[in-house]
Amino acid sequence: MTTLVRSGRPDDLDALRARLIEREAALDERAGELARVKSDLGEFRLRYRRDVGVLHEELDELERAIAEAELGEISRRVAEGAADTTAPAEPQAEPAPRFTSDAVRRLFRDVAKTIHPDLAQDESTRDRRHTLMAEANRAYALGDEDRLRWVLQAWERSPEAVQEGDPDATRLRLSRRIEQIDEELEACAGELAALKDSPLFQLKAMVDEAAARGKDLVADTVRRLKRDIMAARNRLDAMTWHP
Repeated sequence: MTTLVRSGRPDDLDALRARLIEREAALDERAGELARVKSDLGEFRLRYRRDVGVLHEELDELERAIAEAELGEISRRVAEGAADTTAPAEPQAEPAPRFTSDAVRRLFRDVAKTIHPDLAQDESTRDRRHTLMAEANRAYALGDEDRLRWVLQAWERSPEAVQEGDPDATRLRLSRRIEQIDEELEACAGELAALKDSPLFQLKAMVDEAAARGKDLVADTVRRLKRDIMAARNRLDAMTWHP
């Protein structure tokens, strides 16, 4: 049940609206930065995979073949001929059946009655209900009663759950939305920090820094890998060649 706190002056609403506009602008900026970093890293990952990753895989495969040759694995397989020594595959274990208790079923029905998207009165509320309903469906499929309770509580704490139209209800909606945005800002900051701590981001930073000095680290890596691949291929050919 939504509780309204009847306090504050009428101009509190103007202050809350101004703060909300400020926080929304901050969220747009932070979300835009996060989207740009993700996009830049995605493009870099694809380019690095195309130029460098496939060469790493080729070199790894050659080094595995060399290791097998050094251990006499190739000679052993030739001597054994076509004998099939492959052990029969063990039967796959059946997945454990999911158990959905009556309590979970009742809780899911309560959640659906409260937050179903068909109950929305506008598009923004419908989107919020869709997100929470999708989470509720996942929790129900897993029989996760705690997660279902979290979904219900998340809705009850949301600004969309406040239905009244008087000034106190408006004040509560604005305050809840500001809290919501602050949580989203914190989540964006955490995700951005994790991206910047990732090896991929640090590699990209090194490549970008070198490019600013006129050096192409990716091209240098490609040349080195091609030399290593040629040397490994020649070594493997020499080990497996029989006159």
